[in-house]
Amino acid sequence: MLINKLFDTAIIGGGVAGTSLLFTLARYTDIKNIILFEKYDEVSQLNSNPNANSQTLHVGDIESNYTYEKAQTVKRSSSMVANYIQNFSEVDRVGFKKDKMLLAVGEEEVAKLKERYVEFKTLYPYLELWDEEFLATFEPKLVEGRKEPILAMGARDQITTVDYKKLSESFVQQALDTDKNIQMRYNEEVVKIKREEDGTFTIISDTTSFRVKSVVVNAGAYSLLFAQSMGYGKEYAILPIGGSFFFTKEKLLNSKVYTMQNPKLPFAAIHADPDMTQGWNTRFGPTAFALPKLERYHELHLKDLISALNIDKDVTKVYTNLFKDKTIRQYILKNVLEEMPLVGKEVFIHDAQKVIPSLNVKDLKFAEGYGGMRPQIIDKKKQELMLGEAKIEEDGLIFNMTPSPGATSSLAIALQDARSVCKYLGKAFDMEKHENEIQTLQTEELNVLESEAAEVAIA
Repeated sequence: MLINKLFDTAIIGGGVAGTSLLFTLARYTDIKNIILFEKYDEVSQLNSNPNANSQTLHVGDIESNYTYEKAQTVKRSSSMVANYIQNFSEVDRVGFKKDKMLLAVGEEEVAKLKERYVEFKTLYPYLELWDEEFLATFEPKLVEGRKEPILAMGARDQITTVDYKKLSESFVQQALDTDKNIQMRYNEEVVKIKREEDGTFTIISDTTSFRVKSVVVNAGAYSLLFAQSMGYGKEYAILPIGGSFFFTKEKLLNSKVYTMQNPKLPFAAIHADPDMTQGWNTRFGPTAFALPKLERYHELHLKDLISALNIDKDVTKVYTNLFKDKTIRQYILKNVLEEMPLVGKEVFIHDAQKVIPSLNVKDLKFAEGYGGMRPQIIDKKKQELMLGEAKIEEDGLIFNMTPSPGATSSLAIALQDARSVCKYLGKAFDMEKHENEIQTLQTEELNVLESEAAEVAIA
């Protein structure tokens, strides 16, 4: 097998995580030779595709499953994506400014939302409380036919919606526009990573092989499989969670509407989103259910699935504990029913009516071809489900497993990984340039935002 020239860094996976790292290495480091492998014919064909996610920039302001501390971290991470969209002139192509809210239904949720507003207003000064009278004009479908008291905590004119596929394409183009030697290897699946005696690595694909000095794997569930094939991460297993959506047959809402999270449930509460791929018609979801696949609409590789599940007594204990909890057990069973053709909509409608009470079953249709897989990581030593990003880093190797909302944190994760790669290779990272372009808004954008804030205050 032909072995090609030596590259400084190889990136495996061309989703938003892999392409954000490509962009960061190309633009902010003095690393010269970078190669990216993507097994499909273009970037972001899986979870970063707008059909596979809710197209949301998760900032932490309306996600009620985030603690204040978690929201602080998410805010910093997501601001990098928002700043990129603003500073690189990608508003209305990659990112869209829409209104959004967290909706509380019933006296108990309303009381909790009021408390949350007081706490989170310090972190997100733009947040507003919207009562029923305001909502009746602003989003009338939320009020029509409703009997319970409601209250919303909302934000206007923020970047809320992102096409992560177009964001990935933008990252690639920005990287290619630098003077670096970059190879994009599409339709090329990496089958093995081998560490050589001299400390370099051989990347073996289904067609050829390359020598590299460092490797970053951003391949979802497959990141763990690569790590375990090299002897790392044996203490982890994967619980593959699938998600599906339902469309309304017309545009019912202008805003993203999230609902209050049940603290006992580890997955996201139902939300309604204007969908960019459907003329901004409303998309409800996601459902969440265990699915024996690593890629939702692609061929199942049984051997990979068995390896990822890594089932033993510790993993079984996690599954058992999940099903012991009545709330989680009922949630899982309900989501399974929602996937069934004849009864799915009838079951799902009850959740959707929490957002739009007047919604009928006939108003919904199953979103065929939409939805993705979110690999949830199980820590076998602790016998618990890990929620959030996971990383394995070993001497020139980085394996990222980034379940939702990993896309929101893509540039923050890329910054961390790029600095690690630079440290390992003895290369420089231009932090000043990164801070100016990614970590802050350009002056003209700040002026616009300050002007808009002043107008709102005067009004």
